[in-house]
This record gives sequence, C-alpha cells and structure tokens, in this order.
Amino acid sequence: MGCGHDSCGCGGGSGSGHAQVEDPMAAFVEMAALAPEHKHLEAFIGEWNAEVKIWMGQGEPQVTRGVMVNTFILGGRFIEQKYQGHGYDFQGSGLFGYNKASGKFEGLWIDTMSTMMQTDIGTYDPGKKTFTMLSKVNCSEMGEMTRTSLIKVHGPDKHVMEMYFAPQGGTEDKCMEITYTRRK
Repeated sequence: MGCGHDSCGCGGGSGSGHAQVEDPMAAFVEMAALAPEHKHLEAFIGEWNAEVKIWMGQGEPQVTRGVMVNTFILGGRFIEQKYQGHGYDFQGSGLFGYNKASGKFEGLWIDTMSTMMQTDIGTYDPGKKTFTMLSKVNCSEMGEMTRTSLIKVHGPDKHVMEMYFAPQGGTEDKCMEITYTRRK
C-alpha cells in the first residue's frame, strides 16, 4: 500500500507498481488499528515468576530464576518486556507484537549476556495456543544457527517457552525452557 504521494519514497507514486489509494490518511488509520490477533498478546500481560532451565550439553540443566514484567505500550500494539534475574546480574528487555502488514508476530530481545539484538518472526496456532517464532543467530563458537521458540499458553496464569537451536547442517536441540507463573 502506497500513500499516494510521488515524493514520499514509500513506493506509492505513479509508475511504482504500487496501487494508489484514494484516501491516504484512511489507509494509515486502518494499518494503525489493532487487529484481532492483538488479543492473543493479552495472555502475557502482568508480572511473572520465571524458572529458567538451560542445557549446555548432556546432563541436568542449570536452573535460575527471575521476574518478567510485561506491559502494553502504544495503545496495546506492542508488549514491552523487562526481565531481572534473581541472585545474579542478568537483565533483559524485549518488544513483542503483531505486524498487520506481514501477518506475523514479531519479537526483539536484548540482554546483558550479549551485544546482539535478537529478532523473531512467527505465527500463532489458536488450537494449540502456541506461538512458533523463528530466527537466525550468530554464535561466536558455532557460527550462524537457527532458533525455534515455542511459546505455549497453558492458561491465564502460566505459559512456557521452549527454545531449540540448530547449527548449520546440524540437528535441532533443546537448549532452554522458561516456565512463567503469574505473580500479579
């Protein structure tokens, strides 16, 4: 969708192959309106105790705990996430939302364990109450890897995220599981 002006650079001008819109402002208002998919984000709003299990090879996982606080921002279009680890210096921040233009859920995560911005794009299966988020990450030891995150909503007071990594040409292994239970 172009805005209808030749000079804006969005591709909506004549000869751009983009359809002109009769009322550009109405088109912008429609794209800014919440979609039914935004309702799926409500399950994450609130304060959550987090139990984090991390597998680093064979054997039992390392277990840590923390608190995640998720709040709606920008009129319910996005969730702002703030994480604080308990008993260790770990902090993280994220954004999560639904992109009407792509028809996908999108996430961004940053934390004190790296200097990269991690991005995820995925879908939601309402029958399974599960988000499937996909991304690529660069690991200093293993190179580029794919990551699949499955976020299962178990009800209003619990959701679980499982994270799987696969090195290029390798098999996918579970490396993390976070169980969130509602505090407030």
